[in-house]
Amino acid sequence: MQYINEEYQGLLKEIGLQVRYPPFLEFLGLTIETMDADNISIKLAMRDELCGYPGDEALHGGVIAAMIDIIGGTVVAWKLLKETKGQSLQEQAKRFRNMSTVDLRVDYLRPGKGKIFTATASVLRTGKKLAVTRMELHNEEKRLIAVGTGTYTVG
Repeated sequence: MQYINEEYQGLLKEIGLQVRYPPFLEFLGLTIETMDADNISIKLAMRDELCGYPGDEALHGGVIAAMIDIIGGTVVAWKLLKETKGQSLQEQAKRFRNMSTVDLRVDYLRPGKGKIFTATASVLRTGKKLAVTRMELHNEEKRLIAVGTGTYTVG
């Protein structure tokens, strides 16, 4: 994920994050497919290193879970960013510093077969302390591979 808007670099520095994505996300090779007012999706190209078993040609369950968690956290962060726009960097940083995954459920519906995988998410509810999301992972044929529900701290 090489996309970091200059507008948010100050916020990232204030929170104490590097102005780059964590190495794990870079290792996975995730890219942002869509990032507009209401939607975010991330994409992953299949590689041998991401397979469950050599020769299996299916994504490892941990990679699927990671994508589900990453898109859930990303959609919450995107919503928080929009909600806190206009607040000082310090006020924004206070909300983001405490953001983390509290609970994650992944339902594996079929093997992760495919060449390209896309994860999408929506926020079901945001409260003062927690946000709940619903996530989906599809392959390039639009086959649903996995769904998830995540709870994230937001305050």
